[in-house]
Amino acid sequence: MPPDEEHRVKVHLDRLLAERGMTLSELAAKVEVTVVNLSVLKNDRAKAIRFSTLTAICRELNCQPGDLLSVRED
Repeated sequence: MPPDEEHRVKVHLDRLLAERGMTLSELAAKVEVTVVNLSVLKNDRAKAIRFSTLTAICRELNCQPGDLLSVRED
């Protein structure tokens, strides 16, 4: 991917949090990641995610990575 090309990965963290009645702060405390870092992820500004963070989010939200991430069709 060229450096100036934006990725097409969409993060559905806001929907999953709403469905589970959980706040970003609560999730941050459970997965031991800062609220700022989760906010970057939630707002589609992240350029990467560690597998350990992805695993922890999926564990706490009781979901699969495909529930959290999808690829936009452009």
